[in-house]
Amino acid sequence: MSTVTGTRPVRRARISTTAIVFIVLVGVIALSALLVTAAGKSFFTVSTLTSVLTLMSILGFVAIGQTLVIIAGSLDLSVPYVVSTASIVGAGIMAQGAAWIVPGVVVALLVCAAIGAANGLIVTKLRVHGFIATLGVGLIISGWLGTSFQGSFGSAPAEFRLIGATLIAGVPLSTIIMVVCAGLVALLLHRTRLGHHIYAVGGNAHVARLSGVRTQVPVVLAHILCSMLAGLAGLLLLARTSVGSPTIGSQGGYDLMSIAAVVLGGTLLAGGSGGVLGTVGGVAIFAVLDHVMGVLEVNPFFKDFVRGAVIIIAVALYAWRSVQRRPPRFQGKGASA
Repeated sequence: MSTVTGTRPVRRARISTTAIVFIVLVGVIALSALLVTAAGKSFFTVSTLTSVLTLMSILGFVAIGQTLVIIAGSLDLSVPYVVSTASIVGAGIMAQGAAWIVPGVVVALLVCAAIGAANGLIVTKLRVHGFIATLGVGLIISGWLGTSFQGSFGSAPAEFRLIGATLIAGVPLSTIIMVVCAGLVALLLHRTRLGHHIYAVGGNAHVARLSGVRTQVPVVLAHILCSMLAGLAGLLLLARTSVGSPTIGSQGGYDLMSIAAVVLGGTLLAGGSGGVLGTVGGVAIFAVLDHVMGVLEVNPFFKDFVRGAVIIIAVALYAWRSVQRRPPRFQGKGASA
């Protein structure tokens, strides 16, 4: 945005959306510390840091994948069922012993990749909107899980459970893996041709097609990567619970929560704009809020109220900023005077 002083326009420095997300995160941490201190408890402790990072890791995996899909102009509502599928498949294979850990991880991720490919092909080949396509695939998987498995299934060897219990300097190993995945996805988006194509297709598929981009490939690959990241979340949940569960994904509400974290992180729901760093910030905001509300023993329904209010305020702020960025309709001498 620029204003006119005399005859020379003066440009104002703008804060990026990602910077706003982390400024809000600092504000949420400060407010949370005040509330916890007022309740007679301590906020800045190692256990708080560990709790927040643990809360971040699972939702973080799903939200990072959701970011890819949303930037590509699609959506993925099947992620909670993919999480459960990875948990079930991994637990079923690993139940045979520690030697089956690697095959269990590989097969679980391949199954998740196949689900992601199905999502992407339905969206691109059958021209079904991502909302409906992934909702349908999710319901199919949910039906299969509900009719084939009752209660827990399989087990994870002790060696695999170490992933969910290991701390490195107070930081859960699962969080470190999540941060590494976020870095790799950020590199993919900003340093590779596929990443640029994902932004181009999400911004305007018609223009991207006219520019020579094969518009179906980025969407399908975004769905595959999204499902594989959801599969990693399911495997980490398996490492924590030690058994597979057909409902562990839906119980976490990872579909709507991941979309909320992506939008809170500044990614445009219509596609073509956003990034992984903002999504990690959005996930951190939700993790801090959840931890504080857990410490203060807040009613679960009020938790949803707070989450909803945060999402609405964030989206309203981004909408207001986008309006402010629009150039003035008339830039003649009379308009600028």
